[in-house]
Amino acid sequence: MTHRTTTRHRIGAEAEPLITIDGFAVDPAALRAAAIEAAFDSADHHYPGLRAPLPDTYLRDQLPVIAQALGRVFGPCRRLHVVDARFSLVTTPPGRLDVRQSLPHVDAYGRERIALVHYLSLGCRDGTAFYRHRATGFETIDETRAPAYFDRLRAEVEDAPPTGYIVGDTPLFERTAVAQGDYNRAVLYRSYLLHSGDIGPDTVFSTDPAAGRLTITAFLAVE
Repeated sequence: MTHRTTTRHRIGAEAEPLITIDGFAVDPAALRAAAIEAAFDSADHHYPGLRAPLPDTYLRDQLPVIAQALGRVFGPCRRLHVVDARFSLVTTPPGRLDVRQSLPHVDAYGRERIALVHYLSLGCRDGTAFYRHRATGFETIDETRAPAYFDRLRAEVEDAPPTGYIVGDTPLFERTAVAQGDYNRAVLYRSYLLHSGDIGPDTVFSTDPAAGRLTITAFLAVE
């Protein structure tokens, strides 16, 4: 049986929660096999790769694990609503990224929105990194911060457009934490944290789920 270990951290100056769950799924090999058989298609929302539907059993099996891990770390949780959940495969090499894909991003503004990344690659440990915007000091972007943040960021990237995947500190951003993408590890964090895939120079940008950076990404709402 899989031994599951949950670790709770606070990251950055804003001390936002980051939950790490090792041994997340009972049978990660079955998930990899399902991904190999899945029909991947171009992703939306600027994701640099492909996505595919999950097995019907995934959320049934994993939502209780997620709810237990969340506890009250992100506030009271009566119910978890799944906004989106799919296999994800990074396939875009650094030279083909657009500017938005070369910057940290947020997935939603609300504090009630939670992101999950479940790492399923055997040979790739690229994880997820979190950032502080140097000019504003922001580590999270909500509706009140968004106008000032994006105005400043727009001016900065016009002067010096970034290229490639962001890895570590840059003139515009300071990395505050990184979750390594160990096999069958999952991480949970608020979607309004500035973050990016921590895509290293040795990443294989394969369209084959057996060879590339394979994850499951999900977006949840705490109700």
